[in-house]
Amino acid sequence: MSIEASLVQALDGGRGADAADRLCEACVALLSVDAAAISLVFDGVNSATLGGSSDEARLFDELQFTFGEGPCLESVATRAPVLALDLGAEVVAGRWPAYGPALLDQGIAGVFAIPVLIAGEYVGALDLFRRQVVALDGQDLSGALVAAELAEMPLLDLIAATEQDPLEPGTPAWTELDKITRDEVSQATGMLVAQLDVDPAQALVRLRAHAYATNRSVTAVARDVLDRRLRLGAG
Repeated sequence: MSIEASLVQALDGGRGADAADRLCEACVALLSVDAAAISLVFDGVNSATLGGSSDEARLFDELQFTFGEGPCLESVATRAPVLALDLGAEVVAGRWPAYGPALLDQGIAGVFAIPVLIAGEYVGALDLFRRQVVALDGQDLSGALVAAELAEMPLLDLIAATEQDPLEPGTPAWTELDKITRDEVSQATGMLVAQLDVDPAQALVRLRAHAYATNRSVTAVARDVLDRRLRLGAG
């Protein structure tokens, strides 16, 4: 069976976020990569992780949200694949000055992002990660392009679910979307706005700065704020 056919088969029996996870896991199994994630991007911001091959892959994706930069954002902005086979060299050249070193610290040496297109709109990217400096060969690149095309299917499932099932707490559509969105970050930002008397943009900067300083994800920091285990100072 070809790589393309195997990627299609990976979606069988799954829908929504579950299908997205299966597709990412298939990318790791079939392509020469060590982790894969599907990013959603709205208004130039990495807003959610639709799927991931592992918790580690989801962390790699969320770091783009933490730092506000990375291959998925660049891929959507340029509407073209981003292929950075030597991340260390890219960092030396000044690309992704925060995200790049963070990934290098995680043992990632190469990153690749293929934009995901739905109805003429660039809505995210398939992100692939390698621990060695090796370019994607023709077969792997072809498979990655197919996987990025297939990534629209899980997202369309979620869109269809919201049309059939209103987005209200407790409904299946709400539960499905809640799996991938970063609601904790939004809620924690609102708490900081009230606590620190700052605007939402400044509150989000505080969250991201603390996450960066403590080498944690923004979502983890947000949960601590919401659970009142962490209170960020006004300074």
